[in-house]
Amino acid sequence: MAIYFISDLHLEPAQKAITDGFLSFIDSLNDAEALYILGDFFEVWMGDDYSNDYIELINQTLRKCAAKGTKIYFMHGNRDFLIGQAWCKNTNCELLEESKLITLGDESILLMHGDSLCTDDIDYMKARIMLRNPQWQQQFLAQSIPERIEFAKQARSESKESQQGKSYDIMDVNQTAVDEALSSANCSTLIHGHTHRPNIHNWNFEGQERIRYVLGDWGDKGWYIKWQENKDLILESFDL
Repeated sequence: MAIYFISDLHLEPAQKAITDGFLSFIDSLNDAEALYILGDFFEVWMGDDYSNDYIELINQTLRKCAAKGTKIYFMHGNRDFLIGQAWCKNTNCELLEESKLITLGDESILLMHGDSLCTDDIDYMKARIMLRNPQWQQQFLAQSIPERIEFAKQARSESKESQQGKSYDIMDVNQTAVDEALSSANCSTLIHGHTHRPNIHNWNFEGQERIRYVLGDWGDKGWYIKWQENKDLILESFDL
């Protein structure tokens, strides 16, 4: 049996290749004991009270995966942080906290979406505080669906505009933030997404060997990390 990790699919009806790739990927998981979805699963989420044929297709796919015996875990990203317990119940997923420590074999692994580690992006971090505030979320979800959709469109437009003027380094994780997160969790291995920069980073911190696995976003390729007993974590991609 194996454990799989994915993130940053940004699922939406306009991205047919990514959607088809996800459906095929799920269908192929015959050896999956668990699937961890580490955020930005959907491009945007208007609330658990909103649905359409596309969302129901994805929901049904997850339910079928769970019915095969795969335990599915979901962690919020910066695009789908409004996903709640109602959606998780509907899809047989378990909602994880922002930072989750798990054990694979005899090793502790820290799971994160990754956006909270991008502390050099001051503007984003300020916006994140507002968006993750339960009171703000409650007020937002009290609005009508059309009002929420209009807000999301405007926010996305402003986000794209602000990113154009930011450097590559500012939008990547901050190394100090990474080390602080690992030290706080008392482990040496981190898996995250968000940055769209798939890679495996190795370094030494205060005499401890540390490793950071970065999941890629789904576009021309699909990305996942796989773990099996007595084997190393592997970062893999496949054409979409």
